[in-house]
Amino acid sequence: MTDPSCAVAHGEAEAETATRTLVAVFATPVAEYLLKYGADLGYRTLCHDPRDGALPPLDGTADVVVTDHHRPELGEVLRDVLAHPVRWVGVMGNPRHPGPHVEALKQLGVAPEQIERVHRPIGLNIGSRTPPEIAIATLAGLLADRNGKPGGFFQERSDRA
Repeated sequence: MTDPSCAVAHGEAEAETATRTLVAVFATPVAEYLLKYGADLGYRTLCHDPRDGALPPLDGTADVVVTDHHRPELGEVLRDVLAHPVRWVGVMGNPRHPGPHVEALKQLGVAPEQIERVHRPIGLNIGSRTPPEIAIATLAGLLADRNGKPGGFFQERSDRA
Protein backbone atom coordinates (compact mmCIF):
# COMPACT_ATOMS: atom_id res chain seq x y z
CA MET A 1 0.00 0.00 0.00
CA THR A 2 1.35 3.40 -0.98
CA ASP A 3 1.73 6.11 1.65
CA PRO A 4 -0.68 8.92 0.65
CA SER A 5 1.90 11.58 1.58
CA CYS A 6 4.49 9.96 -0.69
CA ALA A 7 1.98 9.79 -3.52
CA VAL A 8 1.34 13.51 -3.22
CA ALA A 9 5.07 14.30 -3.01
CA HIS A 10 5.70 12.27 -6.17
CA GLY A 11 2.85 13.93 -8.07
CA GLU A 12 0.79 10.75 -8.17
CA ALA A 13 -2.09 12.20 -6.16
CA GLU A 14 -3.58 15.57 -5.35
CA ALA A 15 -3.08 17.06 -1.91
CA GLU A 16 -6.26 17.40 0.09
CA THR A 17 -6.22 20.84 1.67
CA ALA A 18 -9.04 23.04 2.79
CA THR A 19 -9.40 26.26 0.86
CA ARG A 20 -7.61 29.04 2.68
CA THR A 21 -7.28 32.72 1.98
CA LEU A 22 -4.01 34.52 2.64
CA VAL A 23 -4.40 38.24 3.20
CA ALA A 24 -1.24 40.33 3.25
CA VAL A 25 -1.93 43.69 4.87
CA PHE A 26 0.06 46.66 3.52
CA ALA A 27 1.78 46.59 0.14
CA THR A 28 5.36 45.78 1.15
CA PRO A 29 8.16 43.68 -0.35
CA VAL A 30 7.36 40.90 2.13
CA ALA A 31 3.68 41.02 1.10
CA GLU A 32 4.72 40.59 -2.53
CA TYR A 33 6.56 37.36 -1.72
CA LEU A 34 3.84 36.12 0.65
CA LEU A 35 1.28 36.40 -2.12
CA LYS A 36 3.55 34.88 -4.77
CA TYR A 37 4.56 31.88 -2.66
CA GLY A 38 1.15 31.60 -1.00
CA ALA A 39 -0.55 31.11 -4.37
CA ASP A 40 1.87 28.26 -5.10
CA LEU A 41 0.87 26.68 -1.79
CA GLY A 42 -2.82 26.69 -2.65
CA TYR A 43 -3.93 29.86 -0.91
CA ARG A 44 -6.38 32.25 -2.49
CA THR A 45 -4.32 35.42 -2.07
CA LEU A 46 -5.09 39.09 -1.74
CA CYS A 47 -3.31 42.22 -0.63
CA HIS A 48 -5.10 44.84 1.43
CA ASP A 49 -3.64 48.29 1.80
CA PRO A 50 -5.98 50.71 3.57
CA ARG A 51 -4.88 53.49 1.21
CA ASP A 52 -6.67 51.57 -1.56
CA GLY A 53 -10.03 51.23 0.17
CA ALA A 54 -11.97 49.31 2.77
CA LEU A 55 -11.10 45.83 3.96
CA PRO A 56 -12.98 43.22 1.91
CA PRO A 57 -15.27 40.79 3.75
CA LEU A 58 -13.22 37.98 5.32
CA ASP A 59 -14.42 34.62 6.56
CA GLY A 60 -13.09 31.78 8.69
CA THR A 61 -10.73 30.63 5.92
CA ALA A 62 -8.62 33.80 6.15
CA ASP A 63 -5.09 33.89 7.50
CA VAL A 64 -4.19 37.58 7.83
CA VAL A 65 -0.55 38.69 7.96
CA VAL A 66 0.21 42.33 8.78
CA THR A 67 3.52 43.03 7.06
CA ASP A 68 4.37 46.43 8.59
CA HIS A 69 4.04 47.25 12.29
CA HIS A 70 5.25 50.83 11.89
CA ARG A 71 2.25 52.16 9.99
CA PRO A 72 0.13 54.71 11.87
CA GLU A 73 -3.09 52.94 10.85
CA LEU A 74 -1.97 49.61 12.37
CA GLY A 75 -4.55 49.73 15.17
CA GLU A 76 -7.46 50.63 12.92
CA VAL A 77 -6.58 47.93 10.40
CA LEU A 78 -6.29 45.26 13.09
CA ARG A 79 -9.53 46.39 14.73
CA ASP A 80 -11.27 46.02 11.36
CA VAL A 81 -9.70 42.59 10.72
CA LEU A 82 -10.72 41.38 14.19
CA ALA A 83 -14.33 42.35 13.43
CA HIS A 84 -14.34 39.49 10.88
CA PRO A 85 -14.35 35.79 11.78
CA VAL A 86 -10.81 35.30 10.44
CA ARG A 87 -9.09 32.03 11.29
CA TRP A 88 -5.70 33.51 12.16
CA VAL A 89 -4.12 36.97 12.38
CA GLY A 90 -0.50 37.88 13.00
CA VAL A 91 1.77 40.91 12.95
CA MET A 92 5.36 40.80 11.78
CA GLY A 93 7.95 42.28 14.08
CA ASN A 94 11.13 41.73 16.00
CA PRO A 95 10.45 39.53 19.04
CA ARG A 96 12.95 41.58 21.07
CA HIS A 97 10.71 44.65 20.91
CA PRO A 98 7.19 45.07 22.28
CA GLY A 99 4.43 44.92 19.71
CA PRO A 100 2.90 48.35 19.08
CA HIS A 101 -0.41 46.75 18.12
CA VAL A 102 -1.38 46.01 21.72
CA GLU A 103 -1.42 49.63 22.85
CA ALA A 104 -2.96 50.78 19.56
CA LEU A 105 -5.83 48.31 19.98
CA LYS A 106 -6.30 49.21 23.65
CA GLN A 107 -6.56 52.89 22.69
CA LEU A 108 -9.32 51.99 20.25
CA GLY A 109 -11.26 50.14 22.96
CA VAL A 110 -10.72 46.64 21.55
CA ALA A 111 -11.49 43.95 24.12
CA PRO A 112 -8.51 42.06 25.62
CA GLU A 113 -9.78 38.71 24.32
CA GLN A 114 -9.79 40.14 20.80
CA ILE A 115 -6.27 41.55 21.23
CA GLU A 116 -5.11 38.08 22.30
CA ARG A 117 -6.19 36.72 18.90
CA VAL A 118 -3.27 38.60 17.34
CA HIS A 119 -0.09 36.53 17.07
CA ARG A 120 3.29 38.23 17.34
CA PRO A 121 5.96 37.37 16.52
CA ILE A 122 4.99 35.10 13.65
CA GLY A 123 6.67 32.54 11.43
CA LEU A 124 9.31 29.95 12.08
CA ASN A 125 12.52 31.01 13.75
CA ILE A 126 14.94 30.35 10.89
CA GLY A 127 16.93 33.59 11.07
CA SER A 128 15.12 35.27 8.18
CA ARG A 129 16.40 38.67 7.07
CA THR A 130 15.29 39.32 3.48
CA PRO A 131 11.71 39.70 2.23
CA PRO A 132 11.68 36.28 0.50
CA GLU A 133 13.13 34.58 3.60
CA ILE A 134 10.62 36.31 5.87
CA ALA A 135 7.77 35.23 3.58
CA ILE A 136 9.01 31.62 3.57
CA ALA A 137 9.34 31.55 7.37
CA THR A 138 5.85 33.02 7.74
CA LEU A 139 4.28 30.62 5.27
CA ALA A 140 6.06 27.65 6.83
CA GLY A 141 4.47 28.56 10.14
CA LEU A 142 1.05 28.93 8.56
CA LEU A 143 1.44 25.57 6.81
CA ALA A 144 2.40 23.90 10.07
CA ASP A 145 -0.67 25.41 11.70
CA ARG A 146 -2.86 24.43 8.74
CA ASN A 147 -1.59 20.85 9.08
CA GLY A 148 -2.02 20.76 12.86
CA LYS A 149 1.72 20.68 13.59
CA PRO A 150 3.68 22.92 16.02
CA GLY A 151 6.25 23.90 13.40
CA GLY A 152 8.63 25.65 15.76
CA PHE A 153 6.71 28.91 15.97
CA PHE A 154 8.22 31.69 18.01
CA GLN A 155 6.49 32.05 21.36
CA GLU A 156 2.79 32.37 20.70
CA ARG A 157 1.08 35.63 21.54
CA SER A 158 4.03 37.02 23.46
CA ASP A 159 2.47 40.49 23.63
CA ARG A 160 -0.65 39.55 25.55
CA ALA A 161 -2.96 42.36 26.48
